[in-house]
Amino acid sequence: MALLDDHNSPERDRAIGYALLRLAVGMSMFGHGLICIVKFPEFHTHLVGAFAKSPLPGSLVSLFAAVLPFVELAVGALLLVGALTRAALIAGAALMTVLIFGSSLIEHWGPIAQQLGHAALFAALLAFLSHNRYSVDAWKKTRHHEL
Repeated sequence: MALLDDHNSPERDRAIGYALLRLAVGMSMFGHGLICIVKFPEFHTHLVGAFAKSPLPGSLVSLFAAVLPFVELAVGALLLVGALTRAALIAGAALMTVLIFGSSLIEHWGPIAQQLGHAALFAALLAFLSHNRYSVDAWKKTRHHEL
């Protein structure tokens, strides 16, 4: 198998490391979005209830709670296959910024560390996007050059 041969190069190792981190972050987002969709009524009710005393209008919170799991699922799915990776990373980092703002508004400080961690991973993956060798994006780029 080409990935596991004894002739590793530093560039290949960086590409493999990048792919593994992209997969882990993607699975985290995909899994969270999926379980929130599966348990949508409970998730929606919980989130709307958590923000009941926040300064945000209830209708805005309800809309956000309805959209959030699908955004997480989409970002996760794109990262898992490495498609539209740059856009998915930017969307993921922006989403984390919104979640941090929301957590701050309701003084729910615990999740902020995890949200900051995800934001840092999105930023790191974006900064090292040139190592995104094992992905649909790279395959499409290679295929385009062959045509």
